[in-house]
Amino acid sequence: MLCVTASAPSANELTPGERQRLLAHLEMTESWLVSELAGLSKAQLEFKMTPESWSITQVVEHLAIAEPQYWQTLTDSMKQPTTNEKFEATDAGILWYGIDRTNRARTGEARVPHGQFPDAASSLASFRKLRATMTDYAKSSAEDMRARKLLEGNMDVYQWFLMISSHSQRHILQIREIKAHASYPRA
Repeated sequence: MLCVTASAPSANELTPGERQRLLAHLEMTESWLVSELAGLSKAQLEFKMTPESWSITQVVEHLAIAEPQYWQTLTDSMKQPTTNEKFEATDAGILWYGIDRTNRARTGEARVPHGQFPDAASSLASFRKLRATMTDYAKSSAEDMRARKLLEGNMDVYQWFLMISSHSQRHILQIREIKAHASYPRA
């Protein structure tokens, strides 16, 4: 449970509402992913809707590969000086990205699953270990994420943090699409 104090944030801190929204989204997507994987058989984890599509195991591996890369971008961006620049991205747009799967694009080769993890459980463990680090940072950071521009992006670092979680949400929805397929194994 998140405990927010009544004191006003310093000029460099997230507002209590921003921090609470970020933490809630990170915790929601982690617990949702864990829930989606609970009790799945090997056949269910390895099922592909088409020969070219990813299995649930591959989706989870993608998350275990992508999140460290995205986290590195966040930490590198935090090393940049603050700016007064206004960014095109909006928090609402970042959150919408997580639920709108109508626009799909292929990921970069560095984030394609190629069996780097032996199974979905290993991928999930790696994902959760980094999520703990990210959650700790989101809980305690007094750094100004809003006044730092994402490297190679038109958003602030706080929005990128939301995007990391929203990216997971997109893939959780992908897992649900796999499970809803007519040929998906029921056991």
